[in-house]
Amino acid sequence: MKKINLRKVSFKVFMRLPEHERRMTIPTLFTIMRICVTPIIVAVMVAGLWNYAFFFFLFAAATDVIDGTLARVWNEKTFLGACLDPIADKFLLLSCFFTLAFVETPLFRIPHWFVLCVLSKEIIQLGGAAIIYSIRGNLDVRPTRLGKITTFVQIVFIIWLFACYFFQWFPIKTYYSVLGVTLMFVGASFWQYIRIGLRILTMGYLQ
Repeated sequence: MKKINLRKVSFKVFMRLPEHERRMTIPTLFTIMRICVTPIIVAVMVAGLWNYAFFFFLFAAATDVIDGTLARVWNEKTFLGACLDPIADKFLLLSCFFTLAFVETPLFRIPHWFVLCVLSKEIIQLGGAAIIYSIRGNLDVRPTRLGKITTFVQIVFIIWLFACYFFQWFPIKTYYSVLGVTLMFVGASFWQYIRIGLRILTMGYLQ
């Protein structure tokens, strides 16, 4: 079985792009800003500065809205931005989930199995994307509507957790309900991407 080097695949995809798809735009800068602020959020969480973590995460979530809005309004959608945006989202969400699961916190603890489910989903999707590119020679990185909703639900979940500590409100029953809804969206989104990936691969073998 041929071994897939994700770094080489990513580099080849990037170098094949026309110059206008690789240019740095203001929306892309907001996406990069989200990537850069994520380690700060983790650091203040580890330090127990949960109020700061709350506001830094709100800022990061705002950049997610801003970059997409500016890209549409200014018609500055690029392949580079389309790739970096989901990477920034996944980096932010996974970093926060890992920290909430493994660091002592006055907040509700995120179950380890939940983090494992989210991480496994992202790894399988990334590996599937690499396989599709190696077979078909091209890759469509546009997220589905369900994928966007799932990202939004996860962001709202973390904001809600921070808000609970900020306002000293700890509703246990509501926590498990929100956790269950978030897991439901993660599972549904994963199943949808699996179906899309299998359909694309099937088309590739039939052609």
